[in-house]
Amino acid sequence: MDDTYQTIRKHKWKIVLSFAFAFFIIFAITLVVGLGDTINILIHANWFFILLNFIFEAGIILIWALRWKLILGVVGDSPKFISLVAMLLASIFGNNVTPGAAGGEPLRAYLLRETNGMPFEIGLASSTADRVFEFFPFVIISIFAAFLILTWDIPIWTRLIVFTLISFSLFFFLILLYAIWKKEVAQRVIISITKSIFPLFIRIAKSDLSFHEVAEKIVYYIDRFSHGFLQVVKDRKIFFIGFILSFVMWGLDITRFYICFLAVGSYPPVMPLIIIYTVGILISLAPLLPGSWGIREATIVGLFAVVGVAGDVVISASLIDRVASYIAPTILGAIAALYYGRHISSSKKAAS
Repeated sequence: MDDTYQTIRKHKWKIVLSFAFAFFIIFAITLVVGLGDTINILIHANWFFILLNFIFEAGIILIWALRWKLILGVVGDSPKFISLVAMLLASIFGNNVTPGAAGGEPLRAYLLRETNGMPFEIGLASSTADRVFEFFPFVIISIFAAFLILTWDIPIWTRLIVFTLISFSLFFFLILLYAIWKKEVAQRVIISITKSIFPLFIRIAKSDLSFHEVAEKIVYYIDRFSHGFLQVVKDRKIFFIGFILSFVMWGLDITRFYICFLAVGSYPPVMPLIIIYTVGILISLAPLLPGSWGIREATIVGLFAVVGVAGDVVISASLIDRVASYIAPTILGAIAALYYGRHISSSKKAAS
């Protein structure tokens, strides 16, 4: 958590500017597709479906916390469920505001250590193993989407970009699996790749981070990831339940996204929506802007146009989606992080 807070403090103006730039892109896209039409659609949106959208998002977070609790039961003692929900929200906040969405998992491990006395490496193992479960439904649907999107009547460059994104995500997943079974080899390969691109990264990011620090973190995280995931895999009951819960979460998330279109009176075809939503998640993984705001919207507007959904409808539905899936959890997560930050600080002062 200290690392997360330090990162936020160190890059606070960059974070503020990146959010401002992202909102500017959203505004520019809205102007292109029709600002007046978008506002009119949002004004007349169905509040029942908007509320249902928030209920589904809350359900996803609760199931996510349940999955994490089951994993913690394997690798250590699990805190109370309500505490895990608050820690999870704090980690969502950390992921949403730190560059590359890299602050959430260490933040969870820190909170477990400070509030429950769990060793940091055990907490980190639980959070990394938890995140791996998200890849299973994503990989299956991504493979399906990669084949279907090639049949769409879209520009060749769009096909190439989307197919490359999906291929890259699958490659990354295979790397993760390889890191589980052959972690020493995976460490050498990833360090070698990182070493080749590190100078360029330093020039672009203008960071004083040393390669030695990066290499140490790579070794550490791969080792923790492998250890934690193997512990979960060995418990077949927990692995099966986690696998099922991940698909339930994925189904709820896609349904929630469809509900956002229902809120604005649109009924897009389900299969293209699933594919486009998958591509949208891939875009969101890019650490260019917080949540890839603007970039994701521009991409899905273009893809939905192929299946006949107007741009102003897509932007309206996307904004409703973002409020429930990004803005609300980030605000709640900030409150949770602030609470834990003050609680831990007070405990340390009392102890000293």
